[in-house]
Order: sequence, then C-alpha cells, then structure tokens
Amino acid sequence: MENQVKESGKRGRPVVGTSARQARLAARAERAAQGLSTGRGRPVNGESSRQKKMAERAAKQASGIEIKRGAPKKEATVTEIQG
Repeated sequence: MENQVKESGKRGRPVVGTSARQARLAARAERAAQGLSTGRGRPVNGESSRQKKMAERAAKQASGIEIKRGAPKKEATVTEIQG
C-alpha cells in the first residue's frame, strides 16, 4: 500500500479583516514597527530604585567597567582577625 497524503485547505477559523480584533492587532503591529509601546504588560517606572540601579549598571557596562556578580566582598577588620 502506498502512503497517500490528503491535501486539505486552510484549517481553523477564517480571519475577518474588518473585525475590531484585527484592527487592534494591526495598530499594535504598526506601533511596534515604529518602536513605540505596544501596550502589553505593566509600564516601567523610571523613578524606581531598581530602574535607577539598572541604568547605572548599563552606563558602567557601556563605559567598559567590569561588573562582577554578587555582593562586594567584606573586608575583615583588625578585631575580627585577632578573634
């Protein structure tokens, strides 16, 4: 017996080009192409402490400063060494 592949047409629900959903998707794609916000997710607060830290980190990387992972190493004081 020969394996016969059945040709089928388009599957799924047809797309109505004039629907409100298609208009929203087209508007979102246009905003994304222009580099604007697509309106998905929570907006970024540039004044938050995390965003400030991330901006400082990006500035350091751009200037070529090496950034190490983790917290800085604590330096032992004289009393801790003596025990």
